Amino acid sequence: MIDFTEEQVQRYSRHILLQDVGVEGQEKIMNAKVLVVGAGGLGAPVSLYLAAAGIGRIGIVDADEVDLSNLQRQVIHFTKDVGVPKVDSAREKIMAINPDVEVVTYKVFLNASNALDIIREYDFVVDGTDNFPVKFLINDACVMTGKPFSHGGILRFTGQTFTHLPGTACYRCMFKEPPPAGSVPTCSQAGVLGAIAGMLGTIQAAETLKYVTGVGELLTDRLLTFDAKTMQFRTVPVKRRDTCPVCGSHPTIDHLIDYEQAVCELKHH
Repeated sequence: MIDFTEEQVQRYSRHILLQDVGVEGQEKIMNAKVLVVGAGGLGAPVSLYLAAAGIGRIGIVDADEVDLSNLQRQVIHFTKDVGVPKVDSAREKIMAINPDVEVVTYKVFLNASNALDIIREYDFVVDGTDNFPVKFLINDACVMTGKPFSHGGILRFTGQTFTHLPGTACYRCMFKEPPPAGSVPTCSQAGVLGAIAGMLGTIQAAETLKYVTGVGELLTDRLLTFDAKTMQFRTVPVKRRDTCPVCGSHPTIDHLIDYEQAVCELKHH
């Protein structure tokens, strides 16, 4: 059991006051280890809110450096950070918000050779990536290691997310394989409203905290989509497919696959 300091009691008081969270829930948060893949538009709000909540260890995977074009939506990075590795920039802001948090950085591209080893160290994974191949990689690695994760995707004015737990629908239950390279426009080609990243990222952060504390209903077997132009939110029921090639009864995918990279997507439903 964690012996809370006076400063921690004050810092986390609004969580502790919540009947569904309380001291026990905050202790679960502080003992949790969460991996955020991508320190960009989605990873930025996710990391900031998880840090503020007091997640014990936050792992951040990103091989890129901060670019000026990132600043329109990646709120964890500031103008002074242009040219700095995103993991270092993110770590600085996380520690500034909450020095209680342990931050582990991975300045690498997540791929078939390292994904299993990195993901195994964490309780929950947040997919904040911007391309189909890595989304399938995260899905497959989490299914193979029995790790829960939150999926997220944004494009233009729209967003989508769901949460996977072992035994519930996975990404491949909805999408069998990545689309052909070039068939879906990228964020750099089609654009994205910056605030959309915050809208979806905070939903993913909330799902993470709900999982850690055991509070509420997760977005399992449901795909949440929204269109910010109309502010219409829609929840689509999805089912785990027994014939799914990775989580079905007789999986045909038994190793991780590095598909050809294509950047930033969101498939419409």
